[in-house]
Amino acid sequence: MPGGRIVAKAEYLQPGGSVKDRAALAAVEGARARSSLLPGQTVVEMTSGNMGAGLAVVCGVLGHPFVAVMSAGNSPERATMMRGLGAEVVLVPQIEGTPGKVTGRDIGAAAHRAREIAEERGGFYVDQFNNPDCVAAHETTTGPELRAALERIDAFVACVGTGATLIGTLRDLKRHDPRVLGVAVEPRGAAVLAGEPVTKPAHLLQGTGYGARPPLWDDSLVDEFIAVSDDDAATERAALGRRGLYVGYSSAANVVAARTLLAGGRLQTDAIVATVLCDTGLKYQPSEAL
Repeated sequence: MPGGRIVAKAEYLQPGGSVKDRAALAAVEGARARSSLLPGQTVVEMTSGNMGAGLAVVCGVLGHPFVAVMSAGNSPERATMMRGLGAEVVLVPQIEGTPGKVTGRDIGAAAHRAREIAEERGGFYVDQFNNPDCVAAHETTTGPELRAALERIDAFVACVGTGATLIGTLRDLKRHDPRVLGVAVEPRGAAVLAGEPVTKPAHLLQGTGYGARPPLWDDSLVDEFIAVSDDDAATERAALGRRGLYVGYSSAANVVAARTLLAGGRLQTDAIVATVLCDTGLKYQPSEAL
């Protein structure tokens, strides 16, 4: 685009349909290496759908039964995909959100139930929000892969859910070039990391913007915050679809934020902004289709 270039890593083409496949593999392999997860032991996780699909793939290959615990407000297509990949799916009623719009309190209820199930069944609880393996996955794969593919990277932009994609990738990128700008993307109305109050806890960017600081967050790596509205994400998602990129709302928000950054004048005129297309559009309801 004029004034710079946006380069997006097509993570929606992963086997589980999202960037979370990387964290899922790292979490299971890490637990097995430490004997926290024994052969054949059940794996349990709270998910908005993406981590669950990734864990379903990994657990299926490695021989672990998997239980995905998800808020009933997440799109039913996510549950369908997880079941198709061999997972048992437990849906938890919403606390305050509406279908398609899941809040931090909804996520908290699902996480509470996931911990209960892990205890009841003697399972291993992945706990992605507190699991450092999820951050390490991006530090050791996403960052190096971006560096190998591009002549340089001036900024890395990513939506924040657990924060693993943004923080892990920036750890690698900034280690090799401290000048790389780290940009956190949040839903407009739930931009708590930027210091704003939560005025819209229910938004379209499923899997992001839970209205709280992620436990694995690292302020030292983040230089700028950009909030993206539901309308802008929906418009960009439709535009990406017309270009053959059938992705979800967080992917679209990343592209909106990257374009906003390039237009803001902070970067050089030929800047390269890297981001990720987080997940496939096939995980969303038909009413949200392009």
